[in-house]
Amino acid sequence: MRFLHPELLWLLALLPLVAFFYSRRGAAPALLFSTTSIAASLGGARKAKPGRLSFLLRLIVLALLILGVARPQLGSSSTEIEASGIDILLAVDVSGSMEAMDFTLGGKPTNRLDVVKKVVDEFIEQRPNDRIGLLAFGGRPYLVSPLTLDHSWLRKRLESLRIGMVEDGTAIGSAIGSGINRLRDRKSKSRIMILLTDGMNNAGRIPPLAAAEAAETLGIKVYTIGAGTRGEAPMPVIDSFGRRRLIQAKVDIDEKTLGEVAEMTGAIYFRATDTASLAKIYEEINTMETTTRTIKKFENYRELFPYLLCAVLLLLGFELYQSKKRMP
Repeated sequence: MRFLHPELLWLLALLPLVAFFYSRRGAAPALLFSTTSIAASLGGARKAKPGRLSFLLRLIVLALLILGVARPQLGSSSTEIEASGIDILLAVDVSGSMEAMDFTLGGKPTNRLDVVKKVVDEFIEQRPNDRIGLLAFGGRPYLVSPLTLDHSWLRKRLESLRIGMVEDGTAIGSAIGSGINRLRDRKSKSRIMILLTDGMNNAGRIPPLAAAEAAETLGIKVYTIGAGTRGEAPMPVIDSFGRRRLIQAKVDIDEKTLGEVAEMTGAIYFRATDTASLAKIYEEINTMETTTRTIKKFENYRELFPYLLCAVLLLLGFELYQSKKRMP
C-alpha cells in the first residue's frame, strides 16, 4: 500500500491537540443554580457519555478524511531494467610487487592493490547495467567472479582480493587468454577487458601479443593500465630482526608491450603513477565505453478512498442517530 500524497498525513498529528483543547473546554451548562453548593453535590463529571462518544466519532471521521485526501492506494509496482549489452572483464594483478606503498588513500601511504580495489569498486558502482566479471592474476590467472549483473556479490569478491592469493609472478599473456575465454561466447554488442598490472610478463605460456591477436580476431578490446611510480617505489620488507620496514625497490613495467596489446585490439594504454591518475583512467574508460539502459515500469494500484468515504458516511449517520436519541 502507498499514499499518493503522504505529506498530508502530518495533519493527523493535529488531532490529539484538538482532543486536548476540547477536554479542557467542558460541557455547556444544562441547568442554572443560584448557588454553587447545590451544583457541587451533583458530582464532578464534566461531560456526559453520549457527548464523549459524539466527539470521538467526529475525531475518527476527521482522521478518515485526512487519510482519504492523502490518496491511499493498494497494489503493486515492478520495474524491469534491460542490461546494456556491454560485457566487461576486470583483470587485476595480485603479484607481490602490488604491495609497493607508492599510492595514497586519505592522505596516507597505501599499497597499490588496496587503491586499485577502491577505484575499481567505484567503477563497478557507476555501471549498474553491465555484466562485469573479475579476474586476478599473478603467476597464473584465477577467476574471482564470472560475468554477472549481481554487483553486490561482485564487489564482495573484489574486496576478497589479496596479494599472493595465487603464486607469484606476472602472467599477462595468460590473463588476457583467460579473459578471452570468458568473453568469446558472449552474444553481446560490446566486449571489453581492462587489465591492470605493475610489472612485466615473466610467467605463463601465452605471450601477451599472441593473446592480443586472438582478442583482436574475436572483436574484444583490451584496455591496459600500467600502475606504479617511475624509477623506484617504497616496498615493505621484513628484516632479519622481524621488523617491517620500507626499502626503495626498482619499478619495471613493460609499457611497450602493454601499449601494443591495447593498440592491436582497438583500445588504449594508460599509465597511473598515483591514486588520482588511476581514478581518472577508470573514469575515462567509463566515458568511452558508454552504456544505455531501458527501463520498463509497471504499476497496478487501486484507490482506497471510496472505502474510506463509505466509512465516513456510516459514522456520520451513526452520530446523527445518536444525536436524535439524546434530544428530549
